[in-house]
Amino acid sequence: MSARHPSLTSDQVEAFVELARQGSLRRAADFLNITEQGVRNRLLALEGRLGVELYRKSRGVRRSQPLTAHGQQFLPHALAFMERARHLSELFRVPGESQEIHVAATQYLILYVLIDAVSRFHAAFPHIHVRLSNHTEQEIEEALLKDPDLAFGVAAPYESSSELEYKHLFSLDWSLITQPRHPLVRKTGVGLADLINLPLILFERGSTGRQHVMDAFHAAGLSPRVDMETTNTEIIVRMVEAGLGVSIVPLMPSGVVTRGRKIGVRNLGDVIRPILSGILLRKGERLAKASESFIRFLLPNDSCPDPSRRA
Repeated sequence: MSARHPSLTSDQVEAFVELARQGSLRRAADFLNITEQGVRNRLLALEGRLGVELYRKSRGVRRSQPLTAHGQQFLPHALAFMERARHLSELFRVPGESQEIHVAATQYLILYVLIDAVSRFHAAFPHIHVRLSNHTEQEIEEALLKDPDLAFGVAAPYESSSELEYKHLFSLDWSLITQPRHPLVRKTGVGLADLINLPLILFERGSTGRQHVMDAFHAAGLSPRVDMETTNTEIIVRMVEAGLGVSIVPLMPSGVVTRGRKIGVRNLGDVIRPILSGILLRKGERLAKASESFIRFLLPNDSCPDPSRRA
């Protein structure tokens, strides 16, 4: 009779893989949402099954590589084991069965990027549903750390946590928007000093956009006159169009934000730091294939994947 194979569980192998990815028992435990002792117990059980030491248990100087030589040898096999386990779990998924991706994003990016991306994505992958949630940048980062069902966020990074990873998509430059016949529309070389006595409409406090604008004024030794605050660009554009003031907003290169509006636009160049927008992910987490496919539709100037290729 052939010898029995050692009994390995996906929980044990997953604990080992996350230790290798995260670099420590504590971070692996945080990622797996279990205690450090729980991770340690799984690893000890795995070592007992294999009969070798997989990671260093010394409490002395922390090493950049926690795995032993046996652990490093086992790692590619562990990764293959987890990938095979994932395939097995999806073995009896009905072809075309509905899947859902939950994405949190700022209102600006939902209006001017994600709606179009979701429309194109649904045409290519009709069996995958994208659920969008509208949040501020800070709320998105908090939600990613608390809600495991949230696939990823799309935002300008606010105060990025060490537990999150940012992947850049594009940058947005700032423009002054006024009523069409405002004198500044025709002025050469508009600067922040030209705006300090004008009624400004800005984003609400606590937003990344507001911080960029105020940082630029303060760096120039200027104090702007802020008459109104609001939550999103669409409302600001309507306020300016109605003659309630002028504003400084980030605009998409396509012109979609102000298209059809009766306003004047002047690009401010590099006077204000551009808004960096991209994907926020939980560090070390591997995205599902459906989420990876959707992210490709968010890339600028992206040639969309062939619809015949299903996520």
